[in-house]
Amino acid sequence: MYITGWTALLAVLGAIPATITRSQDIAWLWMFGVLALAAIDAIAAPSTRSISVRRTVPHSVRLTEATQSTLTLANTSSRRVHGSVRDAWPPSAGAGKNRHRYSLARGRTQVFTTPLMPTRRGDRKAAHVTLRMEGPLRLAGRQRALPVDTSLRVLPEFASRKHLPARLARLRELDGLSPILMRGAGSEFDSLREYVIGDDVRTIDWRATGRRADVVVRTYRPERDRRVFIVVDTARLSAARVGDAPRLEASIEAALLLSALASRAGDRVQVTAFDRVERARAQGASGSALMPVLASALAPVEPHLIETDWPALVRLIGERLSQRALVVLLTTVDISLVDSGALQAIAALQRDHHVVIASVDDPDEGTMLQARGDVESVYTAAAAARGRIEQDMVVARIRKSGADVVSALPDDIAPRLADTYLALKSSGRL
Repeated sequence: MYITGWTALLAVLGAIPATITRSQDIAWLWMFGVLALAAIDAIAAPSTRSISVRRTVPHSVRLTEATQSTLTLANTSSRRVHGSVRDAWPPSAGAGKNRHRYSLARGRTQVFTTPLMPTRRGDRKAAHVTLRMEGPLRLAGRQRALPVDTSLRVLPEFASRKHLPARLARLRELDGLSPILMRGAGSEFDSLREYVIGDDVRTIDWRATGRRADVVVRTYRPERDRRVFIVVDTARLSAARVGDAPRLEASIEAALLLSALASRAGDRVQVTAFDRVERARAQGASGSALMPVLASALAPVEPHLIETDWPALVRLIGERLSQRALVVLLTTVDISLVDSGALQAIAALQRDHHVVIASVDDPDEGTMLQARGDVESVYTAAAAARGRIEQDMVVARIRKSGADVVSALPDDIAPRLADTYLALKSSGRL
């Protein structure tokens, strides 16, 4: 049961005769009369079970994009019903106006929409639909919370896709779609053409030259159908906020951009989110089907306040990869890698694959390094400088094992990693 504003207004009007007569008995009598009318009105209200409710939402929506929740109410009773309905969502769903008035004749339906603008990725589960049925006097009514289970999957924003066209243009050059062709140990034969001044004499095809009157050279293109295995670290350091979002968000953006680029290059892409166990996985998809599968798999991934099990990760990669591949670890490079077993894991992976470590830098660290205003800021700068020295030491040890290290600010890590991938392609190391 609930009471409406009309009941409150009617109760307030009782103060007028009570004030004139200065009688508490009249005030109490008026109050009891109003409550009695409200109770009778609530009893006379139709049952909330006479309304069927259905809620529908899109299966998924990209972060920062608008969508809507649709409520369909159907009157299954034999009388006209009045009331209101509330389409409740968590704050992160960004619901707009979600309270709606309805008036339904017998057997009729009515549709209401609630605008949604999600502010966080992941699965946004809707709350109950609260249905109110007014009595004939509009003083009170019946109320019921209906558990209409609905979930909206909010996909990553993929803001880094703005960097994709420029990288694809570079990829077309490497792939031989433009006149620029290359030669390298990791390249595959493309075609024959006549020798021109400036060509590497090592590319001359002497057999083909012997069959022609002109000198002929081989041209090459980057090898296709390579394996790219991307690991998104979801351990405790991924929960640290860098800028306005957790470090994990920048790692996901980098994984999406690299996956899109590698897929366009004809490589086979696998992605896993891992800490001590595998939190998400995307594999087996290629071409245009890869990105929807990957975005949906990474959407519900959240950081976990535990350490990464590096030996378990090495075993997982060994089970998934049967040939040499590019392994990209989106993790945090700091002094904690020394004692966690990460350096040994990277060295073990580097023996069978080419490993790239991508780390998101904290933009506040640069600000702290420059601070000199007071004693506290000087100590803060010293701590930041010590952290930078320790990070450089860890980077040097990683590179000594043969792996590459890419570190950049949150907005720059995705394009920097994509450029590293293209550099490996152009040099024939992939």
